[in-house]
Amino acid sequence: MKEEEINRCQIQEWYPKFKYVSIKSIIHDLPESFVDYLLNDSGPFLLPASISNDDALPNRVRNREDEEDFVVSEGSDDEAEQAIPAPCFPELEMEIKASIVSLGGAVFPKLNWSAPKDSSWISPTGSLRCTTFNEIALLLRSSDSLVNDLCHAYDSCSDKSASRLARFFLALRKWYPSMQPEMEFRCFVCNKVLIGICQREVTSFYPALLVRKLDLKMMIQEFFMEIVRENFESESYTFDIYVTRDERVKLLDFNPWGAFTLPLLFTWEELDEKLKEEDHDLEFRIVESHLGICPGLKTAVPYDYLDTSPGSGWDQFLRNANEELRRQSNPTEAGAGHTL
Repeated sequence: MKEEEINRCQIQEWYPKFKYVSIKSIIHDLPESFVDYLLNDSGPFLLPASISNDDALPNRVRNREDEEDFVVSEGSDDEAEQAIPAPCFPELEMEIKASIVSLGGAVFPKLNWSAPKDSSWISPTGSLRCTTFNEIALLLRSSDSLVNDLCHAYDSCSDKSASRLARFFLALRKWYPSMQPEMEFRCFVCNKVLIGICQREVTSFYPALLVRKLDLKMMIQEFFMEIVRENFESESYTFDIYVTRDERVKLLDFNPWGAFTLPLLFTWEELDEKLKEEDHDLEFRIVESHLGICPGLKTAVPYDYLDTSPGSGWDQFLRNANEELRRQSNPTEAGAGHTL
């Protein structure tokens, strides 16, 4: 993999060309001071000091049970920590506030490549939906997955020449509350050939997809041939799309082939092998039954925050997940108790 292939997948690179078939987004060039803030994991967790009064989030994020940890006795060395001022980015905040208004009042954030999906648990809404600058800062500052964008984007490149990018961008994308997760798909392109499609949300079974599978396959293939194939310069890559209720295809994202991109219902070995076949027909994979669901927690809550003691809800959930894994690994047992 080459650096140029990674670079083409940055949203500020591809969005201007494809915005007419994508969801409305506004992209901001981030100041280095804000990037440093995102990478700073020393000292207390401080949110930026807001220049407006419409942001209800506290500057310091902490658990109420840990309040005593922040009590400072007179003469304590911790007084210096208490005096640390919250960072402030007034120009960026004003720009982002204007963008949020322009995009209808709610957005979800994304850096050059990634969205902070792993930190949605900390959001007041439990999702990536943001209406203020500090909500965006909270998601970005709490995300571990964004460290890849900030520090390790080129680690898989054979021609790696730098440890990190010189410039980072923040894309604010319009929030659509009516989007249906079952209508988002990942498409796999190798040597300019679309060889695989699969549903993006693989932890659920959606019966409606069984009925629409053939139509969706044809629709996505047509979109690739007419819109994507000749307009995206890389030979091998993946792209994510969303099919609207009125059957329009919206381009959501591009990702590099392999590396940190998840193959979801495929494996990279399978996809590589498909190209060796003389007749590599386009394969469309969906979760076709409850037994086909890929087990996994639908939350990114840190493990330490979960009550997994015997009898707790999470204890039972994890037991059920382990039982399902065992059943799927034993075809005879998996079929027991199910009638056609």
